[in-house]
Order: sequence, then C-alpha cells, then structure tokens
Amino acid sequence: MFATLPDALRLFVVPVFAWAALRDVRTRRLPNRVWPPLYAFGALLLIWETAAVWPLAGLEGTRFAVRVAISLLFVAPLGYAFWYLGAFGGADAKALIALAVLFPTFPAYEIAGVTLPLVDTLLGVFSLTILTNTVLLALAYPLGLAGSNLLRGELSPTMFFARPVATDSLPSRHGRLFEDDDGRTRTGLDLDALRMYLRWRGLTLAEFRANPDRFRDPASVGETHDPTDGATHLSPRTDGGTATGDAGESDPWAAARFFDEIDHGAYGTDAETLRGGLAVVARQDRVLVSPGMPFVVPMAVGLVVSLTYGDVLFAALGAIGLV
Repeated sequence: MFATLPDALRLFVVPVFAWAALRDVRTRRLPNRVWPPLYAFGALLLIWETAAVWPLAGLEGTRFAVRVAISLLFVAPLGYAFWYLGAFGGADAKALIALAVLFPTFPAYEIAGVTLPLVDTLLGVFSLTILTNTVLLALAYPLGLAGSNLLRGELSPTMFFARPVATDSLPSRHGRLFEDDDGRTRTGLDLDALRMYLRWRGLTLAEFRANPDRFRDPASVGETHDPTDGATHLSPRTDGGTATGDAGESDPWAAARFFDEIDHGAYGTDAETLRGGLAVVARQDRVLVSPGMPFVVPMAVGLVVSLTYGDVLFAALGAIGLV
C-alpha cells in the first residue's frame, strides 16, 4: 500500500501551498478564501483517523491523542501568537494553523520499498516538524541575500539584510526601506505604505520625484483618493493635487493628514516614518531595500522537505549525539 487514504489525500495540499507561495512572491497577497477549505479538509481527515484509532486502547491510542493535542493546542495557537507579536503576517499565521489541522501526526508513504519521510521524531508531531524545517529554511535567506549582493559587487555591513535598488523601481517591489532621512534603519518605510500614500494623493512615483519640493508642501494636497491596500497589481491614480499655498512645515508631505484620513494602519508606518522615507525617495536615485520574504514560501518548501526527508533539525541533533 502506498499510504493510508487520509495520508494520500493530504498530498493534495502540496500544490495548494505551491500556488500560495508563488502568489505571495508576486503580490504579497493571499485571499482569505484559501484557508477555510483547508481547515475543513483537515478536520474531516482528523475525524476520519480518530474514528479508526478510537477502538484502539493502550499506548497507540494515547500517542495519537497526545500528538493531535500538541498540534491543535500548541502549534496552531503559535501561528496566532506570532501574528499578534508581529513576527508573522496574517496569511502566514493562517497557513500554519492549516498545517496544524492537516498534519497533526506523521504520515507514511511507501515508494519503491522506501518509507517516507525518512527521519521521524520521538514526539511525532508532524506540523512541528514542518515548522522547524520552515524556520531553518527562512534562516538561510539572509545568506542568500548576502550572496546575491556579493555577485553584484555590493560589500557592506547591510548585505545580509538589504540590497540597493533603483528608486524608480519601487512601485513594483515589496519590502521596506533600510534607510530614512537620518541614515540606516531597520524600521524604515514599508513600500506598501508608500504606494498607499501615493495613491491617496493621486500621484505616480515619477511625478512625486519630479517635483518633491512642491509635494512637500501640505497645502499641495488637492482631491484625495482611496489608498487601497498598497498592492502592486493596482494602478495608481494620476490626477494629483494642485499647489494652493506657500510651503509650510506644520505637516511636511501631509503625512499626518494621510493617517488621519485613512483611519487605519499602514503596515506599521507612522507619520514620522513616512516623512523620513519620502525624503529619501525624493532625493536618491538608489535606495537600500530590505526585501523580506513571505513566510509561506519557506513553509511550502518546508512541507515538501518534511514529507520526503523528514525532520532536518532532529537529524542534525542526532548526528552530533544530542538525541
């Protein structure tokens, strides 16, 4: 037998996560409708397996119950906790919760006489294995970014965290500025928030950069528009406001007015951060951007690694005699 029917059905989740990873890379947006069907699918499989295990007494039934409890009561809430603390995006948290429901215990697949995954763990909670593999893959991302910078001849203390890009390319990029008006910073302007601001003013980035002194004047804000959510696939309005007064310093760039009017957050950006980022974007042709990486991407890869190889961390600890 290749696998039990519930484990075989779980493989349909792999292409869903592959699609989610690809879409997240391209747009940094995943529709909420993706996750409820996965929750329902996972719950159905879990009920199926529980019904099969329920008549079993003793150690096997207890192990199953403990593993399911850890996955549902520890791994799933961990996704919410990471989101609440700002370490995860909303889609990342929902994806981890889906995996906790879908994979509470280790599946098994017989292929050419080999049982996959190759490396099991003592605890046997498969969603936890996916999470640890995902974290290990995510930790490798700064090394890849540094390697990419080295290939371009960029050698600096920030090479593990950011890369220089043309300022004019920012409308199609995701990430966060790694600098502001005072220099390098890891809490710079989010590029989604930059797009929101420009759409609110009805400007393109090219128009903004062509006459920054004009648009620094808060009186230059004319008709304002829906800022959207800052997604790259939406077209900006191009009917910008007309200057109506002398330059003022009470609210440079109308940053405070922007936040007052939109009446919701903008990816952790405040008025001061927006002003610092706009000043950099206005005067520099190249800026440092920390591209970031949606956690769903290493999660999708971590799922495949977990289903084939198994638990990378457990194998590494075993190799050095710690488990």
